[in-house]
Parts: sequence; structure tokens; C-alpha cells
Amino acid sequence: MKAIFVIGTAGSGKSTLTSRILQYYEKNSAFASVLNLDPGVESLPYTPDVDVRDYVDIVALMKHYDLGPNGSMIMASDLIASKIDQIENEVSKVNPDYLIIDTPGQMELFAYRASGPFFIQNINADDKVNVFLYDATMITSPSNFVSVSLLAASIKLRLGLPTINVMTKTDLIPDKIDQIIKWSSDPTSLEESVGKDSNGETYSLTTDILRSLNLGELTEKLIPISNATEEGMINLEIALSRVINLGEEVED
Repeated sequence: MKAIFVIGTAGSGKSTLTSRILQYYEKNSAFASVLNLDPGVESLPYTPDVDVRDYVDIVALMKHYDLGPNGSMIMASDLIASKIDQIENEVSKVNPDYLIIDTPGQMELFAYRASGPFFIQNINADDKVNVFLYDATMITSPSNFVSVSLLAASIKLRLGLPTINVMTKTDLIPDKIDQIIKWSSDPTSLEESVGKDSNGETYSLTTDILRSLNLGELTEKLIPISNATEEGMINLEIALSRVINLGEEVED
């Protein structure tokens, strides 16, 4: 089994992309299933094969421990790790070739608390990969692009997974896509844009971060994906194949 973790900031389109990946594999006769790891989500654009909400009840936690929404989500994220044996047992009954894992909307609960890395390390899969989402509407300025790139690098280092960076919601900023793609593949172009867009302390800090990311080889070209038309999905699948299938692509 190959495990694909879908991770990104709140509202970046994780559940939508999870649904798109599932549909792509199904259309190409690959056996894929979805594990929802967000205990607080109310609705999903797909039907999960395994759902953490069957094991952790946010409303019950709030009532029993007199917690607010944030406190209950923190407790729930820690409880998920304690349920890994039951979750794995349910996944093994489905026994998919590809398990697509839709992570919590509050990314920091999964990535930066101990429960997230624990879950990644202990989920039984032959290969694991992180698909990190750049929300296109958040990276239209060069300084914002560098900030999100720093976040992506932090997640990669924290989780220790090979990472594929994708840009979602491209249909919302059609006139800016080419520039953003150029920033992701040409550090010199990005640094020049930072210089035109900012000055003083902001410029110094942003360029220092950018140069550190480049020095550590922690940046890579983004794969643009349209939530509306699914354009770009084949490029994502090719990238996934390179990481988890050793280049053996799903037939299109």
C-alpha cells in the first residue's frame, strides 16, 4: 500500500484535492481509498472509506471536558494517535493500493503536535509521500510566496516525508499563474521580485529566508492544479509515480 498525505493551510483545498486524486485513480482502474483524519469536519466532497470521526467525537469531548472548539480539536488530535491500531485494522480490511489521507484543516495540529509524526511513522505502508498545498490566492506577492515556501519546508523537515508541492485554486488567479510558477523554478527571478515589492527589514528578512531555502535545496517547482477543471492532475500523478511507484505510472 502507498500512503499519500494531503497537507496544507486551512482553506487551501485539501479535501477537494483528496477527492480529485481519488477520482483520478478510480478512472484509471487503480484501487484507491480515503482516510479522513479531520475529526472536526462537518461535510466532505467524498465518502471516506475510513473516518476518524467514528473514533473521536468533537462534540462529546467539548461537553465532557468543558472545552472550547480549539481545546477539543487539540485533545482530538492527540486521541487519534491512540486509535492507530483500530484505524489500521479498518484500513487493512479495505486493503487499497493507494491510501489517500486527508489531514485536519488546522494543519498545525497534525504537523507540529507529536501525534501527527507518530501517526505517519506508525501507519503501515510500503511508501509514503506528502502532497503540500500552496493556496494560489495566498501567494500572489513574492513575500507571501517566500513565507508559504518556508512553511512548506518546515512541514517537510518536521514530517520527514518526500514532498510534492502543488498550487491549488489556480482558476481564481489565471493572470498570475505563470509568474508564480516562475518564482518556484527561478530563485533569481523571485529575489528580483522581492526587491521590487519590499524594502528595508522586510526585504532583508525575505531574501535571507529565500537564500536559506535555496541553499538547503528545500524548494521545487510547483505543480498547478485547477479545482474547477482538474487541469494539472496528470502532472501530479506523474510526480506521485516518481516518488511512490518508482516511475511506474498509472495508465491514463
